[in-house]
Amino acid sequence: MFATSFSIDFVPVDDAGRSAVFTLGSLVRSEPPENFTGFGRSVLAPTDGTVMTVHDSEFDHPAYRGLPSLGYALTQRRRAEAGWRALAGNHVMIKSSGGIVALCHLQRGSARVRPGQDVHVGQEIGRCGNSGNSTEPHLHVQALDGSDIERAAARRISFRGSLPSNGSIIAV
Repeated sequence: MFATSFSIDFVPVDDAGRSAVFTLGSLVRSEPPENFTGFGRSVLAPTDGTVMTVHDSEFDHPAYRGLPSLGYALTQRRRAEAGWRALAGNHVMIKSSGGIVALCHLQRGSARVRPGQDVHVGQEIGRCGNSGNSTEPHLHVQALDGSDIERAAARRISFRGSLPSNGSIIAV
């Protein structure tokens, strides 16, 4: 659905490998996204290209772990039925020589680029947030073969010619 077959979620963690300190309260209530290591961290362009789309007006919602994540999961269908934009939240799409790259769940109001602007690898495009279909602040990256998200096919992604292994920590 929405060309996400080869998408990757990057969850920023602290030196102890945690996205946020887990407390007893984490089990029973939602948490402010500001409690998470990744919230507000710079998101950099992974490719050279031209910005196609920028959307950054959605609010960042609370994070859900423990029991609250079960309630959030029950609303997944509603978000999916609302379409890709509801799932992606705040996002930037970059057209590159290899297709289109979508960077999703950005922080509200953090976009540093605009449609039509050329960007280069490593350029800040926004900040990590918790918008759209996200249980905690992270960056969702996916590549597509076309701009019509409902008809596009997913493209495989590689970073410097390879993929990080699931659960690996990438130092930046």
